[in-house]
Amino acid sequence: MTNPYQLATEAADELRVRSGVDAYDVAIVLGSGWKEGALALGTPFAEVATGTLRGFVAPTVVGHAGQIFSIDVQGVKIALVSGRVHLYEGNTADQVAHPVRTVIAAGAKTVVLTNACGGIDLTKGPGSVVVIKDHINLTATSPMEGAAPPAPYGSRFVDLTDLYSRRLRTAVLATAPELSEGVYAGFRGPHYETPAEIAMARTMGATLVGMSTVLEAIAARHMGAEVLGLSLVSNLAAGVADAPLSHLEVLEAGQKAAASLGELLARLIPVL
Repeated sequence: MTNPYQLATEAADELRVRSGVDAYDVAIVLGSGWKEGALALGTPFAEVATGTLRGFVAPTVVGHAGQIFSIDVQGVKIALVSGRVHLYEGNTADQVAHPVRTVIAAGAKTVVLTNACGGIDLTKGPGSVVVIKDHINLTATSPMEGAAPPAPYGSRFVDLTDLYSRRLRTAVLATAPELSEGVYAGFRGPHYETPAEIAMARTMGATLVGMSTVLEAIAARHMGAEVLGLSLVSNLAAGVADAPLSHLEVLEAGQKAAASLGELLARLIPVL
Protein backbone atom coordinates (compact mmCIF):
# COMPACT_ATOMS: atom_id res chain seq x y z
CA MET A 1 0.00 0.00 0.00
CA THR A 2 1.42 3.41 -1.00
CA ASN A 3 2.39 5.44 2.04
CA PRO A 4 0.76 8.89 2.26
CA TYR A 5 4.06 10.76 1.86
CA GLN A 6 4.96 8.95 -1.34
CA LEU A 7 1.43 9.56 -2.60
CA ALA A 8 1.73 13.29 -1.82
CA THR A 9 5.10 13.46 -3.61
CA GLU A 10 3.64 11.79 -6.70
CA ALA A 11 0.62 14.13 -6.67
CA ALA A 12 2.93 17.14 -6.23
CA ASP A 13 4.94 16.08 -9.29
CA GLU A 14 1.71 15.86 -11.30
CA LEU A 15 0.61 19.27 -9.99
CA ARG A 16 3.92 20.85 -11.04
CA VAL A 17 3.55 19.53 -14.57
CA ARG A 18 -0.07 20.60 -14.99
CA SER A 19 0.27 24.01 -13.33
CA GLY A 20 3.68 24.90 -14.71
CA VAL A 21 4.80 25.91 -11.20
CA ASP A 22 8.13 24.43 -10.11
CA ALA A 23 7.62 25.43 -6.48
CA TYR A 24 4.87 27.25 -4.62
CA ASP A 25 5.62 29.70 -1.83
CA VAL A 26 2.24 29.72 -0.06
CA ALA A 27 -0.81 27.45 -0.07
CA ILE A 28 -4.25 28.64 1.00
CA VAL A 29 -6.85 25.98 1.75
CA LEU A 30 -10.25 27.50 1.03
CA GLY A 31 -12.99 26.77 3.54
CA SER A 32 -16.69 27.41 2.98
CA GLY A 33 -17.21 30.94 1.67
CA TRP A 34 -13.52 31.77 1.15
CA LYS A 35 -13.17 30.82 -2.52
CA GLU A 36 -14.69 33.97 -4.00
CA GLY A 37 -12.64 36.18 -1.70
CA ALA A 38 -9.40 34.37 -2.50
CA LEU A 39 -9.97 34.53 -6.25
CA ALA A 40 -10.18 38.31 -5.89
CA LEU A 41 -6.42 38.20 -5.29
CA GLY A 42 -5.87 37.81 -9.01
CA THR A 43 -6.71 35.83 -12.12
CA PRO A 44 -5.38 32.28 -11.89
CA PHE A 45 -2.77 31.44 -14.54
CA ALA A 46 -3.43 27.72 -14.06
CA GLU A 47 -6.29 25.58 -12.78
CA VAL A 48 -5.91 21.89 -12.04
CA ALA A 49 -8.84 19.61 -11.22
CA THR A 50 -7.91 17.64 -8.11
CA GLY A 51 -9.61 14.58 -9.59
CA THR A 52 -6.72 14.36 -12.05
CA LEU A 53 -4.12 14.18 -9.26
CA ARG A 54 -3.09 10.98 -7.55
CA GLY A 55 -4.65 10.25 -4.18
CA PHE A 56 -7.30 12.98 -4.19
CA VAL A 57 -10.88 12.05 -3.33
CA ALA A 58 -13.84 14.00 -4.64
CA PRO A 59 -15.53 16.43 -2.22
CA THR A 60 -19.25 15.87 -1.66
CA VAL A 61 -20.12 19.11 0.15
CA VAL A 62 -21.89 21.97 -1.63
CA GLY A 63 -19.44 24.86 -2.10
CA HIS A 64 -16.33 22.60 -2.20
CA ALA A 65 -15.32 22.03 -5.84
CA GLY A 66 -12.10 20.09 -6.31
CA GLN A 67 -9.62 22.51 -7.91
CA ILE A 68 -6.18 23.96 -7.27
CA PHE A 69 -5.79 27.47 -8.66
CA SER A 70 -2.34 28.96 -9.18
CA ILE A 71 -1.91 32.72 -8.83
CA ASP A 72 1.01 35.10 -8.62
CA VAL A 73 0.76 37.98 -6.16
CA GLN A 74 3.74 40.32 -6.38
CA GLY A 75 6.04 37.42 -7.25
CA VAL A 76 4.62 35.09 -4.58
CA LYS A 77 3.43 31.82 -6.12
CA ILE A 78 0.24 30.77 -4.35
CA ALA A 79 -1.77 27.54 -4.57
CA LEU A 80 -5.44 28.08 -3.77
CA VAL A 81 -6.78 24.68 -2.73
CA SER A 82 -10.53 24.49 -3.31
CA GLY A 83 -12.33 21.29 -2.51
CA ARG A 84 -11.55 20.41 1.08
CA VAL A 85 -12.68 16.96 2.15
CA HIS A 86 -13.75 15.95 5.63
CA LEU A 87 -13.85 12.93 7.91
CA TYR A 88 -17.64 12.98 7.88
CA GLU A 89 -17.67 12.22 4.15
CA GLY A 90 -16.27 8.80 4.97
CA ASN A 91 -12.64 9.72 4.43
CA THR A 92 -9.61 8.72 6.48
CA ALA A 93 -7.38 11.22 8.25
CA ASP A 94 -4.73 10.68 5.56
CA GLN A 95 -7.23 11.47 2.81
CA VAL A 96 -8.25 14.65 4.60
CA ALA A 97 -4.60 15.68 4.95
CA HIS A 98 -3.56 14.67 1.41
CA PRO A 99 -4.17 18.05 -0.30
CA VAL A 100 -2.07 19.86 2.31
CA ARG A 101 0.70 17.29 2.12
CA THR A 102 0.65 17.61 -1.68
CA VAL A 103 1.07 21.40 -1.84
CA ILE A 104 3.83 21.25 0.78
CA ALA A 105 5.57 18.58 -1.29
CA ALA A 106 5.15 21.02 -4.20
CA GLY A 107 7.21 23.59 -2.31
CA ALA A 108 4.80 25.58 -0.11
CA LYS A 109 6.56 26.62 3.10
CA THR A 110 3.53 28.47 4.50
CA VAL A 111 0.02 27.02 4.70
CA VAL A 112 -3.02 29.18 5.42
CA LEU A 113 -6.00 27.15 6.57
CA THR A 114 -9.32 28.97 6.27
CA ASN A 115 -12.73 27.81 7.40
CA ALA A 116 -16.25 28.89 8.22
CA CYS A 117 -17.12 28.13 11.81
CA GLY A 118 -19.58 28.54 14.62
CA GLY A 119 -18.91 31.23 17.18
CA ILE A 120 -18.99 30.56 20.91
CA ASP A 121 -17.80 34.01 21.99
CA LEU A 122 -20.55 36.63 21.64
CA THR A 123 -17.93 39.34 21.07
CA LYS A 124 -16.95 37.60 17.80
CA GLY A 125 -20.27 37.47 15.97
CA PRO A 126 -21.18 36.38 12.44
CA GLY A 127 -19.01 38.04 9.80
CA SER A 128 -15.96 38.26 12.09
CA VAL A 129 -12.63 36.81 10.99
CA VAL A 130 -10.65 35.30 13.84
CA VAL A 131 -6.99 34.22 13.82
CA ILE A 132 -6.67 30.71 15.24
CA LYS A 133 -4.30 30.76 18.20
CA ASP A 134 -4.60 27.06 19.03
CA HIS A 135 -6.97 24.16 18.57
CA ILE A 136 -8.64 21.33 20.47
CA ASN A 137 -8.84 18.15 18.38
CA LEU A 138 -12.12 16.40 19.20
CA THR A 139 -12.17 14.23 16.07
CA ALA A 140 -10.72 11.18 17.87
CA THR A 141 -8.16 10.68 15.11
CA SER A 142 -4.90 12.07 13.73
CA PRO A 143 -3.05 12.07 10.39
CA MET A 144 -0.07 10.72 12.35
CA GLU A 145 -1.81 7.42 13.12
CA GLY A 146 -0.58 4.26 11.43
CA ALA A 147 2.89 3.40 10.20
CA ALA A 148 5.76 5.66 11.24
CA PRO A 149 6.67 8.31 8.63
CA PRO A 150 9.53 7.20 6.40
CA ALA A 151 12.86 9.04 6.16
CA PRO A 152 13.49 11.92 5.73
CA TYR A 153 10.26 12.92 7.52
CA GLY A 154 10.31 13.57 11.24
CA SER A 155 8.87 11.51 14.05
CA ARG A 156 5.15 10.84 14.27
CA PHE A 157 5.38 12.39 17.75
CA VAL A 158 5.32 15.89 16.30
CA ASP A 159 5.57 18.85 18.69
CA LEU A 160 2.46 21.05 18.36
CA THR A 161 3.53 23.74 20.83
CA ASP A 162 3.76 26.35 18.08
CA LEU A 163 1.30 24.68 15.70
CA TYR A 164 -0.30 27.97 14.64
CA SER A 165 2.87 29.99 14.10
CA ARG A 166 3.35 32.74 16.65
CA ARG A 167 5.50 34.60 14.13
CA LEU A 168 2.74 34.59 11.52
CA ARG A 169 0.03 35.47 14.03
CA THR A 170 2.05 38.43 15.28
CA ALA A 171 2.64 39.67 11.73
CA VAL A 172 -1.03 39.25 10.77
CA LEU A 173 -2.34 41.06 13.85
CA ALA A 174 0.11 43.91 13.27
CA THR A 175 -1.11 44.22 9.67
CA ALA A 176 -4.81 43.77 10.50
CA PRO A 177 -5.24 44.95 14.10
CA GLU A 178 -9.04 44.73 13.79
CA LEU A 179 -8.71 40.93 13.99
CA SER A 180 -8.59 38.98 17.23
CA GLU A 181 -7.47 35.49 18.23
CA GLY A 182 -9.46 32.44 19.27
CA VAL A 183 -9.20 28.72 20.00
CA TYR A 184 -10.80 26.36 17.47
CA ALA A 185 -12.47 23.13 18.59
CA GLY A 186 -12.57 20.61 15.75
CA PHE A 187 -15.44 18.12 15.92
CA ARG A 188 -15.97 15.20 13.54
CA GLY A 189 -19.47 16.16 12.32
CA PRO A 190 -21.42 16.17 10.06
CA HIS A 191 -24.22 16.98 12.51
CA TYR A 192 -23.97 20.29 14.31
CA GLU A 193 -22.98 20.15 17.94
CA THR A 194 -25.50 20.05 20.75
CA PRO A 195 -25.77 22.96 23.19
CA ALA A 196 -24.21 20.69 25.85
CA GLU A 197 -21.24 19.96 23.57
CA ILE A 198 -20.78 23.67 22.94
CA ALA A 199 -20.89 24.30 26.70
CA MET A 200 -18.20 21.62 27.09
CA ALA A 201 -16.06 23.21 24.37
CA ARG A 202 -16.43 26.62 26.03
CA THR A 203 -15.36 25.16 29.37
CA MET A 204 -12.31 23.67 27.65
CA GLY A 205 -11.35 27.11 26.37
CA ALA A 206 -12.70 27.07 22.80
CA THR A 207 -14.18 30.18 21.22
CA LEU A 208 -14.73 28.69 17.73
CA VAL A 209 -16.13 25.36 16.61
CA GLY A 210 -16.07 23.52 13.29
CA MET A 211 -15.49 20.27 11.41
CA SER A 212 -12.20 20.83 9.58
CA THR A 213 -8.71 22.33 9.87
CA VAL A 214 -7.26 20.42 12.83
CA LEU A 215 -6.01 17.37 10.91
CA GLU A 216 -4.60 19.50 8.08
CA ALA A 217 -2.79 21.69 10.59
CA ILE A 218 -1.15 18.70 12.27
CA ALA A 219 -0.03 17.22 8.94
CA ALA A 220 1.33 20.57 7.73
CA ARG A 221 3.30 21.16 10.91
CA HIS A 222 4.76 17.68 10.75
CA MET A 223 6.01 18.38 7.23
CA GLY A 224 7.74 21.55 8.40
CA ALA A 225 5.36 24.21 7.09
CA GLU A 226 4.39 27.30 9.07
CA VAL A 227 0.65 27.28 9.67
CA LEU A 228 -1.78 30.19 9.87
CA GLY A 229 -5.46 29.58 10.62
CA LEU A 230 -8.24 32.03 9.74
CA SER A 231 -11.86 31.40 10.73
CA LEU A 232 -14.87 33.24 9.36
CA VAL A 233 -17.60 33.12 12.00
CA SER A 234 -20.65 32.26 9.91
CA ASN A 235 -23.13 31.73 12.74
CA LEU A 236 -23.34 31.48 16.49
CA ALA A 237 -22.99 27.91 17.76
CA ALA A 238 -25.83 25.83 19.22
CA GLY A 239 -27.14 27.20 22.48
CA VAL A 240 -25.33 30.52 22.06
CA ALA A 241 -28.24 31.92 20.05
CA ASP A 242 -31.82 30.71 19.62
CA ALA A 243 -31.70 30.47 15.81
CA PRO A 244 -31.56 27.01 14.19
CA LEU A 245 -28.36 26.07 12.33
CA SER A 246 -28.07 25.29 8.60
CA HIS A 247 -25.31 24.82 6.01
CA LEU A 248 -27.07 27.35 3.76
CA GLU A 249 -26.44 29.95 6.45
CA VAL A 250 -22.73 29.12 6.29
CA LEU A 251 -22.60 29.58 2.51
CA GLU A 252 -24.58 32.82 2.64
CA ALA A 253 -22.24 34.25 5.27
CA GLY A 254 -19.28 33.52 3.01
CA GLN A 255 -20.93 35.13 0.00
CA LYS A 256 -21.71 38.27 1.99
CA ALA A 257 -18.15 38.48 3.28
CA ALA A 258 -16.39 37.61 -0.01
CA ALA A 259 -15.25 41.14 -0.85
CA SER A 260 -13.89 41.82 2.62
CA LEU A 261 -12.18 38.40 2.75
CA GLY A 262 -10.42 39.14 -0.53
CA GLU A 263 -9.27 42.52 0.72
CA LEU A 264 -8.02 40.95 3.95
CA LEU A 265 -6.05 38.23 2.15
CA ALA A 266 -4.49 40.83 -0.17
CA ARG A 267 -3.26 42.75 2.89
CA LEU A 268 -1.84 39.62 4.50
CA ILE A 269 0.03 38.07 1.56
CA PRO A 270 3.09 40.35 1.94
CA VAL A 271 3.65 39.26 5.55
CA LEU A 272 3.28 35.51 4.99
